[in-house]
Amino acid sequence: MFPGAVGDIETSIESPSGAPVAVAICCHPHPLFGGSMTNKVIHTVANAFLAAGAVVIRFNFRGVGASAGVYDDGRGEVDDVIALAKWASERWPGLPLWLGGFSFGAWIALRAPVLPALLVTVAPPVGRWDFSKILPPQSPWLVIQGDRDDLVDANAVEQWVRASGASSLIRLPEADHFFHARLHELRDAVTAFVASSTQPHSV
Repeated sequence: MFPGAVGDIETSIESPSGAPVAVAICCHPHPLFGGSMTNKVIHTVANAFLAAGAVVIRFNFRGVGASAGVYDDGRGEVDDVIALAKWASERWPGLPLWLGGFSFGAWIALRAPVLPALLVTVAPPVGRWDFSKILPPQSPWLVIQGDRDDLVDANAVEQWVRASGASSLIRLPEADHFFHARLHELRDAVTAFVASSTQPHSV
């Protein structure tokens, strides 16, 4: 349990087998529609981060599971991420922050002013939430979107992403919002992106 602004935040922290190379925070989908840190999509992103050597922090937004408080329409949820990022920087000083989010969690990750070293957003809900004031991330940024997403318009996502300048956009043909039977492809995409974003570049 992590002390948040409105009470304890339930967290799950996993450490890699060797010395960690980063700290990753993973944001789950919408709290009012069954979203939690056990969601299989964000868990897949977390597993890819863990395999790449990061300490991984999954957590329940306020009002979910054992986390105190109530849903705050995205405002308090951003505060939760800020608080966790600050704590992580003190607990693991010097390690870069990786940030991941799925659906509502992607929207929160994009809005949180925590300056991650890399960012992974899966099915960012363009058209369902306000993206007009989101500034393009300055870090390497991957967007993964299913072509057959029944909740998020894949074409709207691509248009917004192209205008925002994401480092990489992957559209998975025939994949739905929850990437049924496609989680291995999601994991592989995150793994490849992390590797390409963190390996030393020759001069």
